[in-house]
Amino acid sequence: MSKVVTFGEIMLRIQPADYYRFVQVDSMTTTFGGAEANVAVSLSNFGMDSYYVTKLPAHEIGQAAVNSLRRYGVHTDFILRGGDRIGIYYNEKGASQRGSKCIYDRAGSSIQTAKACEFDWKKILDGARWFHITGITPALGKEMLQACIDGCRTAREMNVTTSFDLNYRSKLWTGKEAEKAMSEICRYVDVCIANEEDAADVFGITAEGTDASKGEINSDGYLSVARRLKQKFGFKKVAVTLRSSINANRNDWQALLYCDDDDYAFSTKHELWIVDRVGGGDSFAAGLIYALVKGKNTQDSVNWATAASALKHTVIGDFNMVSAAEVDRLTSGDGSGRIQR
Repeated sequence: MSKVVTFGEIMLRIQPADYYRFVQVDSMTTTFGGAEANVAVSLSNFGMDSYYVTKLPAHEIGQAAVNSLRRYGVHTDFILRGGDRIGIYYNEKGASQRGSKCIYDRAGSSIQTAKACEFDWKKILDGARWFHITGITPALGKEMLQACIDGCRTAREMNVTTSFDLNYRSKLWTGKEAEKAMSEICRYVDVCIANEEDAADVFGITAEGTDASKGEINSDGYLSVARRLKQKFGFKKVAVTLRSSINANRNDWQALLYCDDDDYAFSTKHELWIVDRVGGGDSFAAGLIYALVKGKNTQDSVNWATAASALKHTVIGDFNMVSAAEVDRLTSGDGSGRIQR
């Protein structure tokens, strides 16, 4: 199996049941999730040799987070233990015209207070085929920014393919802060993953003729975004997801994978009825990594990644609980949702 390493923060997710609002309930359910952890679990479920790197407190809640990864076969050998707390996020599911709401409580978490020098990247990446991070991790502070740079630089030195999902979070830092930090990381990145908001908010690169909130998508505008990102940083590939929101439950979902002007492809478009949107982008990243590692061509890779993500939107929780066989079935054209006996 191909070894893939992801690095970031796993958090405790606290959520009211069903579509209840925060102010309505006396109790909430808990699960674990986080962008890079979501990718690690997806890849493990697809049958890949998946490793996740973070830092967690040594107490029982930290151990519960580790156990949540081990349950799905993710290797936790390089998870550091220490610090005082695990980050928390509260999630309220939206419905129809009411959007979902996410409230963070992650200040002072173990990963946020970790030092970059604690991560031995040469050891961690030994034998690895791929290294994946997102723009959430460097937003956690200077040490985590440096850890991301160190990891990507080491991966480049060791000929490990790197992917970077921009994943801009305005609640964590400003666009200017993100642009400066991400520009430094992007020097060592092979595959960039973004959406129209990431490219616009961080690098000022907009998709002309597009208003995703109104369901207006201009394919040529997205092609221009991918081309300009590649020209700016020299990426080998750029993937741009295209989400058109009809409302909180109904989205159209598509993506573009761009290598150059002679080698690019738009995926099949999926009409989604959303059960849980959290982790949708992460499942796309995992699907793309899997497809590229398996040697699929540009069209098949973007189709596979988009299908993996479409299926994630039907699964409750951060983690994508689908198999490679289920993704294959959808890419083959079976999206009927009929019962399997």
